Parts: sequence; C-alpha cells; structure tokens
Amino acid sequence: MVVSESIWIAGSSRGGKTTRLIEQFCTWVQMGFDRPNATMPNSATQGRAVSQSVVSRLTARQRASAALIFAANGDNRIELTDRITAAIPNIPIRTTTPLAFFEDEVILFWPLLIQRLNLKAQFPLRLRPETEQELATELWRPELDMGIWRQMGVNEYRLVRRALDLLLLAGLSGTPPEDISEILEQGLVEEGEGESFDSELSSQHSTLKMMLLRWKQWCLERGLLTYGIIAELYWRYLLPDATYQQHLTRRCRIVLADDIDDYPAIARDLFDFLLDSGAIGAFAYNPEGGVRVGLGADSDFMAGLASRCQVDTLRRRPVICLEDSLGNNLVEALNDPSLLSALPESVQSLQTISRSQLLRETAEIISQAINSGQVQPQDVAVIAPGLDAIARYSFIEILTGKGIAVESLNDQRPLSSSPIVRALLTLLALVYPGLGRLVDRDAIAEMLVVLSQSSAATDNEESEDTSIPNPKSQIPKGIDPVRAGLLADYCYAPDPELPSLQPVKSFARWDRLGYQATIAYEEIVQWLEEQRSQQQQRLIPSGVHVLDRAIQRFLWNGSYLPFHQLSALRELMETAQHYWEVDGRLRKTPIDSPVNPGDTPSHTTVGRFIQLLRRGTVTANPFPMRSFGRTANAVTLANIFQYRSSRRFHRWQFWMDVGSSLWLSGGAASLFASQLFLQNRLGEPWTEQDETDAGEERLRRIVRDLLSRAGERIYLCHSDFAVNGQEQNGPLLTLVNASVPVNSEALLTQT
Repeated sequence: MVVSESIWIAGSSRGGKTTRLIEQFCTWVQMGFDRPNATMPNSATQGRAVSQSVVSRLTARQRASAALIFAANGDNRIELTDRITAAIPNIPIRTTTPLAFFEDEVILFWPLLIQRLNLKAQFPLRLRPETEQELATELWRPELDMGIWRQMGVNEYRLVRRALDLLLLAGLSGTPPEDISEILEQGLVEEGEGESFDSELSSQHSTLKMMLLRWKQWCLERGLLTYGIIAELYWRYLLPDATYQQHLTRRCRIVLADDIDDYPAIARDLFDFLLDSGAIGAFAYNPEGGVRVGLGADSDFMAGLASRCQVDTLRRRPVICLEDSLGNNLVEALNDPSLLSALPESVQSLQTISRSQLLRETAEIISQAINSGQVQPQDVAVIAPGLDAIARYSFIEILTGKGIAVESLNDQRPLSSSPIVRALLTLLALVYPGLGRLVDRDAIAEMLVVLSQSSAATDNEESEDTSIPNPKSQIPKGIDPVRAGLLADYCYAPDPELPSLQPVKSFARWDRLGYQATIAYEEIVQWLEEQRSQQQQRLIPSGVHVLDRAIQRFLWNGSYLPFHQLSALRELMETAQHYWEVDGRLRKTPIDSPVNPGDTPSHTTVGRFIQLLRRGTVTANPFPMRSFGRTANAVTLANIFQYRSSRRFHRWQFWMDVGSSLWLSGGAASLFASQLFLQNRLGEPWTEQDETDAGEERLRRIVRDLLSRAGERIYLCHSDFAVNGQEQNGPLLTLVNASVPVNSEALLTQT
C-alpha cells in the first residue's frame, strides 16, 4: 500500500489549522524544494518527516514560485501571505483565491480558448456585477417585456439577478448550462399542482436556459467575461486541454489550500488533477465551517479529497474559547430545550421590549465596559443576522459620540450614499448636454456645499470629524447650506438640454452671500464653463476625465481625506473606468447587435452611468479593500456572514436580534436553487423537510463557529419586537431564557 504524501489537516475553528499548514510548507522549503539542485540536509528536518521520494521530486523542479497557495477570500489571502512571509522571508510565493485563480488562468490562456471555441481575437474583459446586471437586462429585454418575471413571481431586477446566479452556480459546480432547466425541473417540486402547472413551469425553465445560453454566447463574441462564464471555461475547456495541463504541471509542484470547506466543486477537479500529476498538497478543512455554502461552495464534496491524503486531526486549540466548555450543551439545547436549565455567567442576556431600546442599551453596555477598563474596543464584536441601516447608524452614533471608534466590517452600501459621489454626479450632469432632467435644486445645493469645503467636511458618513484646514485647497472655505440653498433657488437655471449656473449677480441680494461664498461659487461656475467648452470641442475623451479633474480641483487634499472618503472616490473612479471601458468595447460590435451603443452620443452614456449609481447600485469594493497597518482599535460591527468570513476572534461578542429567524439562514441569503447544484444531491428534489434540516444544520455550525471565536463572554441581545414590529420567536430564544440576565438598568444609571 502506497502512503499518500499529501496532508489533510482537519480541525475546528481557531484550532491551529493554518499554523499547521504553514509549518508543513516551511518544512518543505527547508528541505530544499525552492532551490534548484538542492540536496536533502543531513540533519533531521524540522517538523514532520517527509519521505525521500518527495524530496527528490521537489528538488528536481525549478523554483519556489511553483508553490500554489489558496485562501478562501481576499482578506484571508492577505493575512495568509503575511504569515507565510513572516515565517520564511525572501521566498517568492503566489497566493490567490479559487475564483481569482480561475480568472487569471482563463485570461492567461485566452489564445488557447480562442482556438478551441473559434472566438474573435480580442483581449478579454471581465464584467463587474453592476455592469453585468445592466447588459443582461438589455439583452433579455424581449423576454422581460413578455412578462416572464411576472410568471415566475419576482420583479424584473430579481429575475435577471437570479438567472445570472444560476449561471454562476452551474459554472462553480461543473454543470453545463444546457442542463440548468432539467436540474430546476427535477429539484423544484411543487406538491399538489396539476399537469398544466408543471408544463408552464417547464416552459419557464426552458426560456431561462435559452436566455442564459444567448447571454453566454453574446459575451464570448465580444470578449466579455463573468465569473459564471470564467468558471465554465476553466473546468469545461481549459483544464481538460492537454497543452494547458503541460503548462500547469510544470508551474505547480505543490499546492496549499486553507479553509477548503469554502471552495467550489470545480476546485476539487483542479486538486485531483494536480495530485494525479505528481504534485503534493496540504489542505486545511473545518467540519464546522462552510461559510459560503449556498453561495457556490460545496464543503461535502471537497471533504472527499481527504481520502487521497494523510489525515491529521487537530483536537486541541492553542487558544481557549467558549466552545470548549459550552459548544456541546448549546447545540443539544437547540434540539431539546429541556436539556438546558441554566447557562454560566459567561453567557448573559439583555432583553427589551422595543428594538430601539435594545440598540441603545447594548451600546451603553459596550461604552461602560470600555470606559471602565474591562475590555478594549478591539476586543468587542457586535454580530447580527441582518445588520440594517438603523442598527448600524445607532451603534456608530452612540459609540463615536463617546469617543469609541467603530469598524463596520465590509460595509456594503450604495455608492450614491456618499455626499461626495452625489456631488460629482451632479457636476457631471452639468458638464454634458441633454442631462437636465437628472438635476434638481436640492442636488445643486448639496454640490455647492461639498465642492466648496476645504476638506470635504460635509461627508460625515461615519460621524468622523474631518473639518481639518487644508493649505492645498484652491477655494476658500466655502458655501454653507443656507447660502447654497439661496444660490440654487436664484442662480440655477433648469433646462432639459443645458442646465446651468448663472452668475452670482443674478441673485438680487448677492451682497448678502459674503466674500467667501461668492468667490467659491464663481470658481465653480468658471470651472464648469471651461469643461463645457472643452466638451463641445471634443477635448474630453470620456466622463472619467471629468470626474478625475473635478476630484483634483475640488476634493483631492493629499492625506487630509479620511480613509472612508478615499475609498468612496476610488470606488467611483474604478466603476467609471470600467463602465466606459465596456462602452468602448460595445461600440466596436456589429450594428445589428441587440446591445450596441453604436453612434450613441457621449452624453447618453453619461446619463446611463448617473442613473445606474443613483438607483442604489452596490458596486464592487475598491482596492485596497482595507487600510494598511495595525488593526484599528475599534469595535467590530458585522453580520454573521461577514464575521465568519473574516475569521476573527474577540473576547466579548454581542449577538444581536437573537430571537430573529434569520439565524437559521446565517444572515446571508443563499442563492436561488443553490442546494440543487451540490454534488451529493445534484438535481434531486428539494423539499420543505430538506430546507428545515439544512437550516438546523447551518444554525449548529454558526453557533459552534461563533463560540470558537469568543474568548470570555457572550451577550444575547433580544427584543420582543423586531424593527418591523413583528414578534420574534427564533430558534435561539431557548438560550436567552436559560442565560443570566444583565442588570442593564443599574448599568445605565451608572453611566
């Protein structure tokens, strides 16, 4: 029997799996696989022994860059890279995520795919989610106008998103898109319905399949890629190709994968091929993980890779956590409440009638604990199944008002929620003709206030004090909201084709504006006239250049802008650059294309871009997605999915809305029909009992995972009524009733 040389590291959350993974990699490095013609050291190697055959094979290859290292997501990849670099400095390594790897490989071997699929020779361009949604809506306009979205019981936007998600799920699971309709028919069963209903449902699924196939072909003809198309191209055409396989085996001698329970099914195909080709690997797996199950991951299928490896199960945690003492009892209590009579003092409950009172008392408890020195801000996490805007705003306002910083983890808000972005969009509508209907007096007043402030102090989205004098500003500070309202009322000339800002003296009492406001307004008017003149002379290539000039002229203050404002500007510029890049690609398409800008005037594209962002589109995160340096000394605010994905650890955790039924879904809505694309039940019917069992299993994993990331104390925060006024009777109420109630009234009296 041949002993496998690959390692399968299994363990619970915070169990030392990543540390063991890095130790194994260091062992291979020390044995010389990163140096050409290296020999095995005479002394015993550090860490666990590796067979002589491994050493000879590794040292026969070329460089350490042939080590391929995976992480579950971008933030985890950065942390993993830092830890490996600290352990073995000056060694070239390549870290990536599964989706990023598939994308890089498809783009790198695009000429191979051009020959294989007989495509037009052009460089591929990946669509961002917001652009993908818009283009698919235009391409599917005939079906949408016929009311297919109404037949399927969802609105138009949701149907388009659902269809694109189905293509993504099919690609990640290794399912041909031609089989999507069959899988939906087999899996989505409706009990008690007649044959006519089944026939109608089958027709809808067939139409959906044809829409997706047309969308895929339309994108490939123009060199446009989405994650769903990238995944299919990789598993269906690239990975089986003999030429690609030769390059892949030559480049990759060793593979490391952390948190493999969050990987899609096609990653298993990649790892199987690499192991079959002679590479060795180390894989870290968490049975209680599966954070992305329902969003494309297939943890059960990935677990089958353990049969090809030496299994190393880690049973002792390096850090003490509450899961060691409470995990089994809490999980059993979820199934049988009678088994749990009382919880220790490490689990306390905070109960109120209204949710507003719950938010206030929770924030006060956090504030009092931090001010008294019991805990530091970075040791506190507030976790909710669904963190709405009211809760987020309440915590930020109360805690920052008491001098406590708050870090909102991966805050996904519409780009147009930033005053800076709204001001720039209004400015853009004033430069180009034909956009007068996109501008109103309120937007003009807001634009004047934002652009005239020396450090854009009006953008106080997170209540940060940004009113810092800036010596680089070219405009004196500035126009206050009252004067901006007067200028918008008396100096703004609305017009559908060419709205404009009139000279300040158009206001009869312009002398009351003051010197600073007058100068600032005239500077903005003069800049607008210059940009309009250049636009008429076709000296401005696109709206991106107007935005860039406006940022440099009015907003760019070097290091004076806070991080969240710089992120908003980067996000806006990245979105704009991508939007016009796609527009340029589509203008080169045939005239008879259903989505073809053709000779569409430039102001039409600008108008569509403005409307896209004003609809509340949540765009992709900018790079870098987080600030550099040490971790901020701030309270963490996140929903369940964000917190589990970040793999963080805190001494104190506050579980918000414990009575909510959203805990069954993990706070993250699973993609439509995601369970039908799991390899262990591909296409099998999904019943209500299956849904119930999946929810209970997900809740069990969530509770164990969160307990593993809590060091000392957990507060169960519950209000009798939710934010919508409905009574909350979720599955975790059993824990609330058995926990020690916190004396919030006495605590609030002290504060």
